[in-house]
Amino acid sequence: MAFDLSTISKTTMPQAIQFVVYGNAGVGKTTLASQAPKPIFIQTEDGAGNLQVDAFPLAESYDDVKSMLETLGQQDHNFKTAVIDSIDHLEPLIWRKVCELNKWESIETPGYGKGFLAAADLWREIISILTALREFKQMHVILIGHSVIRAHRDPEIEEVSRHELKLHQRASALVTETSDVVAFCRHKITTKKEETGFGNTRSRGISTGRRVMATEETPAHVAKNRFGLPAELDLSWSALHDAIYPPTKEQAANG
Repeated sequence: MAFDLSTISKTTMPQAIQFVVYGNAGVGKTTLASQAPKPIFIQTEDGAGNLQVDAFPLAESYDDVKSMLETLGQQDHNFKTAVIDSIDHLEPLIWRKVCELNKWESIETPGYGKGFLAAADLWREIISILTALREFKQMHVILIGHSVIRAHRDPEIEEVSRHELKLHQRASALVTETSDVVAFCRHKITTKKEETGFGNTRSRGISTGRRVMATEETPAHVAKNRFGLPAELDLSWSALHDAIYPPTKEQAANG
């Protein structure tokens, strides 16, 4: 197929984003998702706690999750944000489906990582449906996950421990690659040096009471964003939205 200069157009800011928010339990990930525009929750765990949100029944299988997402794509509704809570509880449902399809006893039965390779195909299927929701339904997508600390080797630095998504590394790479923002959520702390006697000191972490999300990767955690966001934002939907879509002067004046 031939192209000429008349086919050139400017890229535009996406109207709907895919946002991964992960961190320790209780930091406020589900609360953030509940603040998004008209969210509908697909729950693979009972993570909403005391929050009152619109939600499908608890998903007990991969087919449940897929069917719920397809329902959002096929039926008329007023929901503006699809939330999966959580993706690390979705993963064993994917593994179970892969084992059913291949008649394996476990995801490791075929050996040499072949089970996780097969699981990646189902992850791509879910991601494809989420992409369709964004493109054709203009729905934001929020994927909630927990964090795990793993050893990380980088040719430019010595081995470090860092926070990562609590997923198999192949699945984690797929989710990270296809998302616009991956944010690590944590309690903001400061350090204070204390005298311990005999001229010695130690550093002590002190909570500031703030909850924040990191949007740029560091040796301590995985993160990314495609919008040139500040490295750290308050843990709220409004902080994220306003950083991606800054309000115009007229909108700011009107509050």
